[in-house]
Amino acid sequence: MIGKSLTLLAALGLLAGLAACNTVKGLGRDVESVGQAGERAIN
Repeated sequence: MIGKSLTLLAALGLLAGLAACNTVKGLGRDVESVGQAGERAIN
């Protein structure tokens, strides 16, 4: 029962993430922008 709930929750999270980015290219841009923001915060 807990395993099924956890799987459902993970699937919903994945779908929400994909919907937010729309494309793999968009996901790459999102990850890149987070990396750049981290670099600026360190420097």
